[in-house]
Amino acid sequence: MFAAFLAALIGNKTIMAIFAAVIGGFGLYVAGGINRAKNDATKRAVEQLAAAQDRLEMDREATAAERAAAGMTDAEAREVATKWAKR
Repeated sequence: MFAAFLAALIGNKTIMAIFAAVIGGFGLYVAGGINRAKNDATKRAVEQLAAAQDRLEMDREATAAERAAAGMTDAEAREVATKWAKR
């Protein structure tokens, strides 16, 4: 009985077209989710790289300021430090 029912479903072109459309839609949904995940990962990687480059540049600037401050008097060092301090 089940075999007859299955044969009738497989033989019906309309039902098979609907089934194929549902499976295809599900496949597109899954592929879209994977694509969104890849795009999000790429976006995060770009943001992390930009942050790392900013930190590197800040470290370079701080090192240059430390080298310049090494030969300064306290008053000169305080004057330079006020330029770097957050207000």
